[in-house]
Amino acid sequence: MADATILKAFAVWFSQLERWDPQSFHKIVWNWPSDLLKPIKSFLEIRKEKVDRTKNKFTDLQPITIHFDGSIDKRKIDGNKEYRMDLFRAYPGDIIVAKIDLKNGAVTIVPKNWVNVVVTSHFAVYKPDLNNIIPQYFHCLIQTPFFKNYLWRNKVGAEGRKEVKLDFFENIKIPRPTLPIQQKIVDYWQKEVGQFQAIQGETEKFRNEKYNELLKYYRLKLIPPTLRKGAFAIEWPDVYRWDTFFYRKDFCNLEKQLNAAKCEDLGNILNFISRPWSKKNFPEGKFEYIEISSVDKEHGITSTKTVNISNAPSRATTLLKKGDIILSTTRPYLGAFAIVSDAYDNCVCTSGFALADGLKSNQVDKEYLLYFLKSDAGLRQMERYMTGGLYPAIVQDELERIKVPIPDLTKQKEFVKKIKEAESKQTLKFKQADTNFAKVKQNIEAAILGQKKVGEI
Repeated sequence: MADATILKAFAVWFSQLERWDPQSFHKIVWNWPSDLLKPIKSFLEIRKEKVDRTKNKFTDLQPITIHFDGSIDKRKIDGNKEYRMDLFRAYPGDIIVAKIDLKNGAVTIVPKNWVNVVVTSHFAVYKPDLNNIIPQYFHCLIQTPFFKNYLWRNKVGAEGRKEVKLDFFENIKIPRPTLPIQQKIVDYWQKEVGQFQAIQGETEKFRNEKYNELLKYYRLKLIPPTLRKGAFAIEWPDVYRWDTFFYRKDFCNLEKQLNAAKCEDLGNILNFISRPWSKKNFPEGKFEYIEISSVDKEHGITSTKTVNISNAPSRATTLLKKGDIILSTTRPYLGAFAIVSDAYDNCVCTSGFALADGLKSNQVDKEYLLYFLKSDAGLRQMERYMTGGLYPAIVQDELERIKVPIPDLTKQKEFVKKIKEAESKQTLKFKQADTNFAKVKQNIEAAILGQKKVGEI
């Protein structure tokens, strides 16, 4: 156990009572000699170098974003806008803390060769003492689940703005073993992370390529998204909307290619229906609810939520049956489409899905159809017909206009078989890598806690 177990009832000395919060007494149990436990502030020096805005153009500076996993990205800023807040410099090797998200582990290291990095006062920049700490070791420690949980338990403030105070963070005592031991932990972690990321990259590449197989088959060549700028002309028969976005060059280019192929409108392929549920469908008084976030492009339906009929959301409208096809009409470009399997028979889904109970033709394979709709050629058509701002969606009539190339049924089945065999191999490979990486994370946690010697991991 990374953390000491706290019972429902426990006692603390009055002198240790700092907060009326039981969770804050749930401490980390380190298995290191006490002389190796040092406060974070003993090896991090605050850096507060304010940028002189009179001598530096904002366009020459590089704001950043820090994610909960400790990764860092360069933030893209509109050239016509700039920050009004004071800015402070950070240099390669510096450690940056996102104050409001420190509770989630948002701590990063500025990469080598990044220049003119700046942050606002919402961040804290530290210069590490390289004679005592290897930044990557510290970063690795911060990202361990037990340490992130500890930070989360010690956030304070008003609801919605709770954060871990910097003085608390700086006074946390952590193990500071010798630099060679720190380096061994870092080397082990980086080696295993690199191998896992390689498998992740391979899997992502495969996912992209499997959809591209369809495009190659139809010789569809998609150009990059290209907005229209300035004045442009279109033929009157081609006018469908008073909307320049609809006539994006890549949309029009794809439409031209699909018109030249053997295509059928989705409305002529799927039998779209409405199937409301009633209380008699659920005599036990509850059902399993599928939201749009419950459906993933790669894995279909991944989860459900148990809902009592008396508290059913207003959007929980549709009863599902095995073999149904559901297509998300909200943000359809995310590809949240699925065939309902046995496991989700008699579930209820949100009205944010279009429902089809089957095919209008026996010359179309369901799985082939979904592969095409999830390809760039399918998703870009969805994107083209969307309307709305914060929650862009495609209406039923527009969804039925999506064009789908229909080859011979034998060809469809051959394609599906080929893709599923390749998917099965890649999925197995990724699961094995994921299982191995989980063990690596446990080893790192044990080494940092002092439960295992470095040579044992």
